[in-house]
Order: sequence, then C-alpha cells, then structure tokens
Amino acid sequence: MAVPYHYSPFVFVFTLICALGVSLGFNSTSDLDDSLVYLWPLPSEFTFGEDVLAVDPDLSLAVGGDGGKSDIVREAFLRYRGIIFKHSTRFSKLRGRSMYDISKIRIIVHSDSEVLQLGVDESYSLLVAKNDDHSIIGEATIEANTVYGALRGLETFSQLCAFDYGTKTVQVYNAPWYIQDKPRFVYRGLMLDTSRHYLPIDVIKHVIESMSYAKLNVLHWHIIDEQSFPLEVPTYPKLWKGAYTKWERYTVEDAYDIVNFAKMRGINVMAEIDIPGHAESWGTGYPDLWPSPSCREPLDVSKEFTFDMVSGILTDMRKIFPFELFHLGGDEVNTDCWNSTPHVQQWLQDLNMTPKEAYQYFVLRAQEIAISKNWAPVNWEETFNTFATNLNPRTVVHNWLGPGVCPKAVAKGFRCIYSNQGVWYLDHLDVPWDRFYNAEPLEGINSSSEQELVLGGEVCMWSEVADTSNVLQTIWPRAAAAAERLWSKREATSGKNITLTALPRLHYYRCLLTRRGVEADPVTNKYARQPPSGPGSCYEQ
Repeated sequence: MAVPYHYSPFVFVFTLICALGVSLGFNSTSDLDDSLVYLWPLPSEFTFGEDVLAVDPDLSLAVGGDGGKSDIVREAFLRYRGIIFKHSTRFSKLRGRSMYDISKIRIIVHSDSEVLQLGVDESYSLLVAKNDDHSIIGEATIEANTVYGALRGLETFSQLCAFDYGTKTVQVYNAPWYIQDKPRFVYRGLMLDTSRHYLPIDVIKHVIESMSYAKLNVLHWHIIDEQSFPLEVPTYPKLWKGAYTKWERYTVEDAYDIVNFAKMRGINVMAEIDIPGHAESWGTGYPDLWPSPSCREPLDVSKEFTFDMVSGILTDMRKIFPFELFHLGGDEVNTDCWNSTPHVQQWLQDLNMTPKEAYQYFVLRAQEIAISKNWAPVNWEETFNTFATNLNPRTVVHNWLGPGVCPKAVAKGFRCIYSNQGVWYLDHLDVPWDRFYNAEPLEGINSSSEQELVLGGEVCMWSEVADTSNVLQTIWPRAAAAAERLWSKREATSGKNITLTALPRLHYYRCLLTRRGVEADPVTNKYARQPPSGPGSCYEQ
C-alpha cells in the first residue's frame, strides 16, 4: 500500500517556487538546443534557473526519515556517486571543500518498508539549489515516501550532473532545480527472452542496470520456451536437460541473485513459463509430457502428470520470485497435435471436449495453480480472444498481436499490459524510435475507470536473432522512447513535433547511456543496431 505523502517544508518551497513561475529556459553550455530539458524520462513537474553549481568529488550522504538508513539507499548512493564522478578528481579536489556548492546529498525516506510490488510509490521530490532561503547550505535534497522513490530521484540527480572539462569539476547547470516527479503507469517493463539464446548472468544484470537508467521497473523474464529449458527446478531435476548445453543454465542461486540485484534497483522480476504451447523443451527430461515422440507440443493435456509438473515448477519458482504477477503464456497454441494423438483424442472423446475446449481447460487449470500460490496470472491475449468470459477475473491480459485489445479487455473488467508488436517489439528491427515514442497504451480508452485497469506496458526483446553480442544494441535506445511514454505525463509527450521536442533529447540520452557503458546504438538508424554510417558527434547520430 502506498504511504501517504508527508507535508514538509521542502514541498512548501517547491510549491512556492512553482507559483512564482521560475523561468523554464535551459541555458546549455554546449551546442545543444537550449530550449529543451535534457532529462529522460521527462519529470512531472519542474522549474529551474540560471546558476551553475559545483559538486564536491567527496560528495557525502546524509539520511533522514524511517527508511533513510536502508541498504538500498546507501548502495544506490555509492553506485550513482561512481557514475557521476567517472573522471579522475585528483587535481580538481585541490580546490578545497569551501569552493563547492554541493558537498552533501540528503535523502529523506518516510517509510521503512522495502516491499517491492506492483504500484509501489515511486514519487520523489528533488531540490538542487545554492545556499539561500530555500536550501540547506551545501546540499541537494531528495525526499520520497519509499526507498524506490529515492532511487528514481538519484537517477534524476545523476542526469543533472555533468563533467566540465575546463574546470575538471562536476557541475549542475541551470540551478536551482525544483522537481516533483512520479510515474504515469505502475508497470513499465522490458521482456527478455533467454530461451532462444542463452544470456549469461552478467549480461542480464547489465540489462537490469540499464533499465534503471530509464526508470523501467519490471523485468519480464521469458526464461523457458520450446527451444530450451535453462532453469534449475529442484522438484523436477531433469527439466534443465532441455537446456542447449550443460553450460547454458541458470541455477536456483543464479535466479535469486538476479531477483535481488533487480530489487536493489527498484525493478520487479516477473517470470514466465509459456504453456501449453512453446514447451517442447520440457520433454527432453520428461518425455511423458509430450503427447507423442513425434508430436511434442502442446504439453499433454490428458495426463495429471502434466499438471503435477506445472504445480511443482510454480511451487519452486514461488520461492524465488516474490512479484505478485506470474506469466503463464498461453499464446500460439496449435491443438492439431492433441487431435492426432490417439490417447489424447480418446481423452477428448471421453470428456466430450473439443481441442479448443481442451486449450481453455489447460489454461484455466494452470491459472488455478498460480492463484493457489498467491500469484495473479498474466496471459498473452489469445486466451482473452478465445474464451474471455471464462478467464479468472484476476487475469492480466497481455496484448501483443496488434492494437485494440486493451480497450476490449478493460471494458470487460480485466487489467491489461500493452505490448503491441507493431510498435513495441524490439526484435522488429525496422520499427524506428518515433513509432516507439508515439505508441499510446490508453489509445481508444476514454473512461477513467477503464484507464486505471491499464497497468502500463512493456517492450519485448525476443532473442531469435539476438544474444550477448547484440542484445543491448537492440534494446537501446528505442526502449527509452517507450520508457518516457510510460513515465512522463501524456500531455508532455503527445501532440508535439517530436523531431524538435524529443529527438535531440533522445540523442543526448543515448550518449549518456554509452558514457555509462551501455552499448546503445545510434537513434536514427533506419534499421536498428547498425553502427554509425560515418564520422560525427554522438549527439547527431
């Protein structure tokens, strides 16, 4: 449950400054368009001025509130201090502390809860100003209700900081900054497929780290598919015989590590097992799950062993994945296999059931198992398209085939996640950044009560033609375009000439990613993940 926002003098100062109408001009020291604000995603509310503040390379942390002493806050501060001060400060430190405007960042967190679930409060306020009537001497201040709001505030603060090559100091331009910010959608995701190509643990962590820079908050981990089953399941230890090789696997400890790594960055991990189709790899270790040796998916709907297996997998995975949503797939189920296998065909006849009805039976039983483990089931849209009236009311419908699904789903009372493949599939390399940016999860939904059922959306990184060598280049920077759509106010990102208002900022953000070691490709490639076509600045490619 979200913690009520606490009244504080900081909020009063912010409100007062907004009321006074501080100038919104951006006085850049470079050749960038000085009418734009180079923060990504764009905050909800902000004002700024014309001061330049120097940041102490020995920047220290002060904390307040019930949650200020959290390890999540402390470790995030250390991470971001490393990002901000990448350049050596050996000589600039000779200036002396009295020469710096900001020597400390104060982080006030009102709640001591570290529970990370859907809808956790990620709002924050950020104040960066010189010593005057509105600030404490030598400090920047972040105030948030939760540690996860504090993380988002640290990301914004880090983007305000820039290294000045003339003075060899880190500076904040256009101060004073007064920012109050919160996300537009509670679910802002990236799907990562580790079945079509195995991704090492460090690569997955690199993806998670990069997600935090864009304020994405859900990693949808598509761990398993028909090609491989790389995850250890202690209850059924032969399952990961379905991995490509014995070196391309994830242990239980690996999965724990990924979940905890993500939590420290305010990112939930939603796991997926895609059933009953897309599950051929399960039978490598347990052939009885196949309808027959020559007909290997969907999973055998006629055997109780199949559902015992699903239950065992979910029981083991529940110990690893605390997020309240679990993805059960349900897409692209071709039931011809069931109809052509004698013992399954006999089972269908005995129950007077058609293959289509058996598909529904499988999905609903799997949902019941997930719900019994205290998960809300997520299914790809085919389940809604085929038997919407029989889906469990807790079902989250995951759109992918095209537009218009979320309006139908929320009209029937279901929650929805938007991932229209025409605009938000990263493996579609011919979809440019502007189509990612212009996609609107609430398109066609006008009722406020129905809009609230759209949890948000996610971009999808299917890996048929992506592996360690190119996965980051395929994700970024187009995923950032969707990230701003999911975080920032609709009126700030819609109805404008985005070539003028968004593209220069996205160029800048892509360069920020590359400076942080994220292999983000040029923004305006006609075909994603292509290198630059020739010499030039990072900010114009």
